[in-house]
Amino acid sequence: MTPFGEKLRELRRKKGVTLKEMAQSLQVSSAYLSALEHGRRGRPTAILTHQICQYFNIIWDEAEELQHLARLSHPKITVDTAGLSPDATELANLLATNIRKLDDEKIRQILDIIRSET
Repeated sequence: MTPFGEKLRELRRKKGVTLKEMAQSLQVSSAYLSALEHGRRGRPTAILTHQICQYFNIIWDEAEELQHLARLSHPKITVDTAGLSPDATELANLLATNIRKLDDEKIRQILDIIRSET
């Protein structure tokens, strides 16, 4: 599941909306929305994110948060380490190879380190 998918599912649950109902309103398939929630599809377009904000009457900070989560939710990313140190390349490769082996606590620790640098 992606950060965007997790937020989308949370919004649907809070409003008591099914995937099918939401899909009909947005004129997309429920299979597509399900795939977005589960991270089996790439990040949503800016247009779809805007439509979702309108659907849930989301404005201001919450809309910005959803847009930010959409940008961070590409389930298959490419990391370009050209021109960086060998350690940076090793880090990217080790993360790609081992991310499925990391438990939630280790992932949170790594995220905290990286977030503190930005």
